[in-house]
Parts: sequence; structure tokens; C-alpha cells
Amino acid sequence: MRRKHELNALKETPPWEWPEDAGKTLLTILRDEQASESDRVLAAELAGDSTVINDELADRLLSIVQSGAEPERLRATSAIALGPVLELSDTDGFDDPEDTPITEDTFLRIQESFRKLYSDTSVPKEVRRRVLEASVRALQDWHKGAVRSAYANRDEDWKLTAVFAMGFVPGFGDQILEALESSNPEIEREAVQAAGNQGVEAAWPHVAALLASEDTDKPLLLAAIEAAAYIRPDEAGILLVDLADSRDEEIAEAAQDAMAMSEGLSGAVDDV
Repeated sequence: MRRKHELNALKETPPWEWPEDAGKTLLTILRDEQASESDRVLAAELAGDSTVINDELADRLLSIVQSGAEPERLRATSAIALGPVLELSDTDGFDDPEDTPITEDTFLRIQESFRKLYSDTSVPKEVRRRVLEASVRALQDWHKGAVRSAYANRDEDWKLTAVFAMGFVPGFGDQILEALESSNPEIEREAVQAAGNQGVEAAWPHVAALLASEDTDKPLLLAAIEAAAYIRPDEAGILLVDLADSRDEEIAEAAQDAMAMSEGLSGAVDDV
């Protein structure tokens, strides 16, 4: 009961305000196979935060992903939890061990394990999807083929994963544009985000139309707001200014952040 209380307290508290033993608490729950699945899933979600992730937590999350005896939902969640630290490690490198949450050995072990798990078709689909979604955050040679294969799959779950991955794996501009026209709102939203991440210029008319329409649903609108700053930073502010005054605080804040980002990006281009 005490652990559950601690877990719920962490969920309701910003990570930068977590107690020093937060990582230890999460590790204890992840190791406890008698704990409820919902508690372990929540612990896995929280364990991926940069304030607590370390070699010990990463190893535990990886062992869960690899274990066929663990619940599928927990395996999938644990895979996703490792995505941010893969991206951070890939971006920052390992020159300063004190500033790196995990060691290079752990980073490479996760990458290789994820490659094997994705390639193993006996692994549940949901786990393989999340493995691919997490692993593309630190680009490897096998990712392009995996994304191409996932996008060609008739299963829309795999298409959704592929379009998400296209935001991290370059070379899929045509597929992103095609996915923008999908009747599946989740795929369209991921395509908008991917277009922003990759700066797909040809996606601008679609993104601009979403920003201008009063019928765009909120999740899609939020994706379009963020994407606009990266696709056409010089023009984004004009379309975002009214949204920055929205009565919806989340939309207003997203628009204000995007306007600030577009100004920074536009300035960077002007300085070149």
C-alpha cells in the first residue's frame, strides 16, 4: 500500500520535484512481479524520465521488454520508456560520463536488443511496434528498411508506427505527404508531426489549412501548430497569432511557444 501511495505521488508531481529516492522506488516496483500490472506499467512510464533513468533502471526496463513471461502491455510500455534516453544519448554522446544518464555499453546493448526483438516475428505486434518507435530515436542502418516495411503493411497499426518513425528517419517525404491524406485521424496527426520534424516544405498547404479551419480537432491542431514553426518559420506567426489568444489554455500556450520557436528559426536562417 505504501508503494502504491508513493507511485501515485510521483505521478501527480513534476519530475523535477521528485524525491532523491524516486528512482529506487520505481525500480523496486518494476522488480516486484507480485505488484499489480497497472502499478508496474505506471512505474515503467515514469522510469523513462531523464531525472531518474540510469543504467540500473534501463537494464530492468530492457529485461522486461525481452521477457515473454511479462504482460504485453508492460513490455510495450517499457520499450517506449527507453526511447528518450536513447535519443538523449545519441545526441549528447558519452564524452562526459557525469552528464550521461546511461553508459555507452548500456546504450549499445539496448540498440542491439531492440534490433533483435523487432526482427523476431514471434514477439507480440504491440511490443515490436513500440520497440521500433523507441529505437528510431537513435538512428541505425536497419531503420529505413523497417519503416518501409511497416508502411507497406495493410495493418493500419503498423502504418501508424511507420509514420511516427518517419519523423525521426529521413528520406520519407513522399510517404509523409501521402499519409497527410489518410482517413485515419491518428495517421494524419502523426504525418503532420513527421512533416514538422523533417521540415517537409510540400506539407505546408495542408498544415496551413488545418490552422485556419475552425473544424480541426484539438489533437490535430496542436500537431499543426508545432509543425508550422519548423516548416515555414517566416510565415507561421501570421497563422498562429489568433490561436495564441485562444480561450483554450493548451492551444494558446502551444501557439505562443510555436511563435517563439518560429522567430528563433527565422532569425537563424537570416543569420546564415
